[in-house]
Amino acid sequence: MPTNQSVGFPASAAREHDLELARRAAAGDRAAQRELFLEQRANVHRALFRILGSNREIEDLLQDSFIEIFRALPTFRGDSTLGRWCQTIAVRVAYLAISRRRPPAVDLSLVEETIAGDADVRRHVQVREATRRLYAALDRIEAKQRIAFALAVIDGKSLAEVAELTDSSVFAIKTRVWRARRELMRRAGKDAALAAYVQDLEGGES
Repeated sequence: MPTNQSVGFPASAAREHDLELARRAAAGDRAAQRELFLEQRANVHRALFRILGSNREIEDLLQDSFIEIFRALPTFRGDSTLGRWCQTIAVRVAYLAISRRRPPAVDLSLVEETIAGDADVRRHVQVREATRRLYAALDRIEAKQRIAFALAVIDGKSLAEVAELTDSSVFAIKTRVWRARRELMRRAGKDAALAAYVQDLEGGES
C-alpha cells in the first residue's frame, strides 16, 4: 500500500497530513472518516489477508479493525505513519481472531481448470492448492508464530518491521518465524508439495 510519502508527500508533510486527518476523524468529521477509510482500507485488508489467507471472516475483521482504529484515533501521535499504525491495529485484531480458535474458515474453492492442457492454468491451480494447504497448516500453529511467519515470510516485511507492528523484539520475531517454519515442515509430513512451497517462501524475512 503506498504511503503518503511514496506518492509525493515529503515526510514532514505526510506526518502533518496523517495528524490532521486523524484529528478530524477522531472529532467526528464524517468526510475525514471516509477519507481515512478509503486511504487505509487496502492497507488494512492486506495485513489481514497475509495473516489469515482467503478467509471468509476477512470482511468482518476488516470492519472490526476500523472500529478499533476509529476508537483509538485520539491516541495517534504521529510517531509512525498512519498506515503503519492502522496495520498494527489490524495485526492485533487478527491475533485475537486466531486466539479464539474458531473452526478454520479458509476458502477451499479452487479456480476451475477450464483449459486442461494450459500449463499456466495448471500452475495457477497448483499455487492455489499449495496456498490453501499452507493456510490450513497455519490454522494449527500458535498465533504469534503464525503472525510473525505471515508478515515476514509471506508478506516479505523485514524482521524490524514485523517487530514494530507486533510490539516485539527482532530476536523474538526471528525465533517465532523459525519455530513456525519448523512446525509447518513437521505438519507437512509426507506432503511434498506443501514442504516445497514452504521452502520456496524462504528468504522473505531479513
